[in-house]
Amino acid sequence: MNHNRIFFLLAITTVVSLVSCGRQTNDGKAIFRYNESAGVSTLDPAFAKDQAIIWTTSQLYNGLVRLDTALKIQPCLAKRWTISDDGKIYTFTLRDDIYFHKNPLFNNNDSTRKVVADDFVYSLNRIIDPKVASPGLWIFSHLAADGFSAPNDSTFVLKLKEPFAPMLSLLSMPYCSVVPREVVEHYGTDFRSHPCGTGPFRFQYWKEGVKLVLRRNDNYFERDSNGRSLPYLDAVAVTFIIDKQTAFLEFIKGNLDFMNSLDASYKDEILTRTGQLKKKYADRIDMISIPFLNTEYLGFNMEETGKASKLIRQAINYGFDRRKMMKYLRNNVGEPGCKGMIPCGLAPYDSLSRYGYDYNPEKARELLVAAGYPGGKGLQAITLSTTSSYLDICKYIQQQLDLIGITIKIDVNPPAALREQIAQGKSSWFRGSWIADYPDAENYMTLFYSPNHAPAGPNYTRYSSPKVDRLYEKALKETDESKRALLYRQMDSIVMEEAPVVVLYYDQILHFTHKNVSGIRTNAMNALDLRYARITYSKNGK
Repeated sequence: MNHNRIFFLLAITTVVSLVSCGRQTNDGKAIFRYNESAGVSTLDPAFAKDQAIIWTTSQLYNGLVRLDTALKIQPCLAKRWTISDDGKIYTFTLRDDIYFHKNPLFNNNDSTRKVVADDFVYSLNRIIDPKVASPGLWIFSHLAADGFSAPNDSTFVLKLKEPFAPMLSLLSMPYCSVVPREVVEHYGTDFRSHPCGTGPFRFQYWKEGVKLVLRRNDNYFERDSNGRSLPYLDAVAVTFIIDKQTAFLEFIKGNLDFMNSLDASYKDEILTRTGQLKKKYADRIDMISIPFLNTEYLGFNMEETGKASKLIRQAINYGFDRRKMMKYLRNNVGEPGCKGMIPCGLAPYDSLSRYGYDYNPEKARELLVAAGYPGGKGLQAITLSTTSSYLDICKYIQQQLDLIGITIKIDVNPPAALREQIAQGKSSWFRGSWIADYPDAENYMTLFYSPNHAPAGPNYTRYSSPKVDRLYEKALKETDESKRALLYRQMDSIVMEEAPVVVLYYDQILHFTHKNVSGIRTNAMNALDLRYARITYSKNGK
C-alpha cells in the first residue's frame, strides 16, 4: 500500500467519525451541489457531446420531447405529434405557454418572449450548419432537403428523405434544444457562456474550472400533480474538483449532495465485494443503482491479414469467467456480458436469449482442437491493445486464457493513441466501449453495419455480413417497436455467432446522495433530472 493510499484511508476514517448526517443550510435556500471532475467546456446545447455538458444543458434547456425514467418518449415543449404513414414527416404541435429565460436582448418590459415554431427551425438548422460545426450534425443524416418548417407559430414540421424509426429518440438529445435567435446571434461563439433557454434553471454565474451556479427559473412551465411550480430547488451549484479522491471526501463531509459513479481509488472504501453499500455509510447515504446503456467489449479487426479464425474468437469468448471478473475487479458493479452487444436496460435485451457466451473452458478447448491448435500448440500469441484504466481486466483475461493454451500479449496505450489506432485499423484486437447516444438498439447494431466501416463510421471491427446489413436496413423502416426489437435480436445473435467482439460487461449507474436529498430522476442514459429534486433540513439548521 502506498503512502497516498494510507493518507486517503486515514482521512476517510477521520471524516466518517466527525461528520453527522446533516449539514449547514445556505441561508434557507435549497441548493443542490455536485462535482464535475471532467469540467464543462460550454453551455451551448449545440455542443452537448459528453455527460458533463449534457447534465448542465439539461437543466437550462428543453426540446420537443424528452425521455422518462423508463426511456420512453414523452412530450416536452411539443404537447403532441403525428408521423405520416410513410414514416417521413413528423408534425409537432407546440405548447403555447413556453417562455425563454429573461434576457435584456428581448427588448420588452418583462425581458422574455414566448417560444414559437420558428425558434425550432432556427435551433435545429444551427445543428446542421457547417459554420456552427456542431458535433450533433450526424443525428440529421436522414433529413430531407427541406427538413425543417413552421407552417404557423404552434406547428413544427420535420421531414426525412427516408424513414428512420429512432428519430424521436434522437430528438430527445440536448443537441435539439430550442434557443433564441436574438441571444445566440448577439453573442456568437460566446453564447457558450451566456446561455438562454427554457429549462427549469437559468444561468447565474460561471467561473470556468471553479464553479457554475444555476438559479431556479420562476417562469418554468411545468407543475407537479398538486399544481405546485417546478423545480423545487432554489439553485444548482457545480464545482470542478479534478482529483476524484478529494471530491469523494467533500461528498462524505456533506459539502456535496450527490456523487455519480465510482473511482477505483475509493470503490473498496464504500462498497462491499458484492456491490452493496458498506454498513458505516448505510445510515447516512443512499445508493441508486440501475443499468447503464454502456457495453464494454474487446473487438477484433476482421480485415487484418492473419486475423484469428472464428473458432479462435469463439474459444476466447468461452475461455474466461466474466462473473468472477465482475465480483473481484468491479465489486459486482455491472452485469457480466454473457449475451450480445445490446445491453440490459434496452428493450431488445433478453436475459433468456440463447445466444452469447458464458464461461465454458471445456468448450473453449474443443474449439481450439477444431481450429487445429490442441491445447494452443502452434497458435501464435495474440496482442490485446488497451489503456491503463483497463489493465487489471486485461491481465485477468490473459491469465484465464493462458490456462486453456491461448497466449495473450498486452499493449498499453494512451487513450487518444488507442482511439486513433482503432479508427485506422492498426490494432488487431482492442478494448472498446459503446455508450448509447440514444435509447434504441440501432445505436449498437450500427457498429456492425458494413457501410459504417471505420474510420468513416463506428464499425471499428470492420465486420461485414450481407444478412446483418439487410436486417439493419429493414429495422430502420420498421415503426412497430416490438417487431423492430425482434429484428435487433436476430442481428445480435448473428453477430455473436461470428464473434467479432468479446462482450465483457454491461455497465451500471451508481448515484449516491445524502439521506436528506430526494426526488432525483434518472434513467439508463444516466440522465440527471432535477425538476423534482428536494433537499430537506432539520430544525436545527443541519
